[in-house]
Amino acid sequence: MLEQRIPRNALAWIILSIFTLVAPHAGRLPIWVLVVYVVAAVWRIQVYRGRWSFPGRWIKVALTVSACLGIFASYGSLIGLEPTVALLLTAFGLKLTELISRKDAYVLIFLGYFICITEFLFSQDILIVLYSLLNVVLITSALVALHQPGQQRFNTRPLKQASVMLAQAFPLMVVLFFLFPRIGPLWTVPVKSHSAKTGVSDFLKPGDISNLSQSAEVAFRVKFQGDIPPASELYWRGLVMSKLEEGAWRTLGFFDVPAGERRQPAVEKTGEPLRYSMLMEPTQQRWLYGLRYASSPSPGVIKTPDYRLFTLVQLEDEYQYDVESWPQTQLDPELSPWRRETELALPGSAGNPLTRQFAREMRASAASDQDFVSAVMDYFTDQPFFYTLQPPLLGDNPMDEFLFQTRRGFCEHYAYAFVVMMRAAGVPARIVAGYMGGEVNPVNRTVIVHQFDAHAWAEVWLEGQGWVRADPTAAVAPDRIEFGLEAAVAGEGSFLSSSPLSPLRYRGINWLNSARLRYDALTYQWQAWVVNFNSDQQYKLLSDVLGEVSARKFVAVLVGTWLLVLLPVGLSLLLRRPVHRLSVPDKYYLRFCDRLAAMGVVRDPGEAPGEFARRVARKFPRLEPQVVDITDRYQALVYAPTGNGDHDGGGRVAELGRRVRRFQFTKP
Repeated sequence: MLEQRIPRNALAWIILSIFTLVAPHAGRLPIWVLVVYVVAAVWRIQVYRGRWSFPGRWIKVALTVSACLGIFASYGSLIGLEPTVALLLTAFGLKLTELISRKDAYVLIFLGYFICITEFLFSQDILIVLYSLLNVVLITSALVALHQPGQQRFNTRPLKQASVMLAQAFPLMVVLFFLFPRIGPLWTVPVKSHSAKTGVSDFLKPGDISNLSQSAEVAFRVKFQGDIPPASELYWRGLVMSKLEEGAWRTLGFFDVPAGERRQPAVEKTGEPLRYSMLMEPTQQRWLYGLRYASSPSPGVIKTPDYRLFTLVQLEDEYQYDVESWPQTQLDPELSPWRRETELALPGSAGNPLTRQFAREMRASAASDQDFVSAVMDYFTDQPFFYTLQPPLLGDNPMDEFLFQTRRGFCEHYAYAFVVMMRAAGVPARIVAGYMGGEVNPVNRTVIVHQFDAHAWAEVWLEGQGWVRADPTAAVAPDRIEFGLEAAVAGEGSFLSSSPLSPLRYRGINWLNSARLRYDALTYQWQAWVVNFNSDQQYKLLSDVLGEVSARKFVAVLVGTWLLVLLPVGLSLLLRRPVHRLSVPDKYYLRFCDRLAAMGVVRDPGEAPGEFARRVARKFPRLEPQVVDITDRYQALVYAPTGNGDHDGGGRVAELGRRVRRFQFTKP
């Protein structure tokens, strides 16, 4: 079974590709799985060196059972995306310990291609794609090396051949991507059970958004049709919080709303709409974001009675949808009795007594609700309130402590206090949570909204105006609204203090900031045109090229494109002449024969090396020892090759080369 043994070069490429495949999963795997890979690789190398033996049947059973128990202990289940992938990766590593024949190598290599795909279940970033292409090249190199049994030393020739093969397949991949019919998935992938939910939560209490604002992760990107509105108008509504329970504001659930209030109210649209496309990062949540009075024509996007957007499924991957907004439209010019009661409710009567009394006194001195709102805004402006990412902890009456003692808080503190004061004075009000502002990327004119742009503000209902935005943060820290969070907290140096290596902290370095923005623009194009390439985009692309799309035109384009791509490759394979590649010993021996031919002894076609050596010895007796020595060494290498257990093959070839080179300088 010598022909079934795995060449040394192939084994090296297999081990290298295994570790590059597991590398992107290292951050989400238990540390013991990585230890399994190291131990399995060391074990297989020691087997190759003849020091250890392959594990027996019972050892393999014990390792398999231990792996399953370990995955269950680490994840609490064997069902779900993360434990399934972890179990697959563990089995992939353990397979290395029983890598005996080429059949085992084929199984491991083909499993490696599948492992490469699993990374896309967690991320489809362009860097991950490029790294996966590298992994495919390395796996294919191992497959090529497996078909080169004579290569015992590690070399890079399989890498070159694998790269050429994949380069030839690239045009066909492009054709299949753009022309193959986009159909829905044939099966569903388990959700990321252990992935944390990100972004704004559906409940809010003091300190929540300030913690979120320490993150530099991208929340979503926006592409406007036309001019980008000023940053001060970019209030991205996500959640409307009308219920205060146990010190936290919450959204109204489906069953919290009476059946008669669940219908979308009739709204008269005012002004010109803003049209834009949203590309959201995965949040594991259902709500979406948009500007005031947003509506989406994209399938699966639903609008609620309180004018927010959501989907029926959690956002496990990047999600793109189109939006139209009418910022000047009045919302709820008439307020139903139930809605009024809901937006005025305060829990109990004992909580925050100073705040309630203060609000009633201010309202009594105001001529109207509008004047009362202005008075509260002036209070935040005139008093020594401080906008900070490091607010102090608050007690049982948080708004009393905040308004009259600490006076240090983030946006949720000011929105919280404002709404409590409004409701205490009989003015309907609620908290809106989402994001505010964003960074304009001049490379592709997109607005990048980061997690640190998370914001909370208030909406008050005024007679004749409906719901009106009121942002007390603008009264305390106008720089936050005009220039963003970094400018607002520049004095205390708390911006991204927990992320010292974030490129966003170094936007003053022009070349670094330019590189960051260019990469972000590339990421947007990749997500919008590759990751989210769907049937609608495919149909639009074909319509632009073909005009009216018909089955006949589509088949003609598909077949014609395939022929255009495959014909050059097929012709090159047909016209290529078979090339016999000489082994290194053959090259040394032919050099030896050339030297003898220059001395007047030419080897006849088909003459055996031994016969030729005897003929040379008869003509040049002085050279007989060298000629016989070189010939014997050559025949031993060619006709009696070393087995898998002989590690001196490379040294014998090198010695043959040295003998041939010394012979060239010997005069007869």
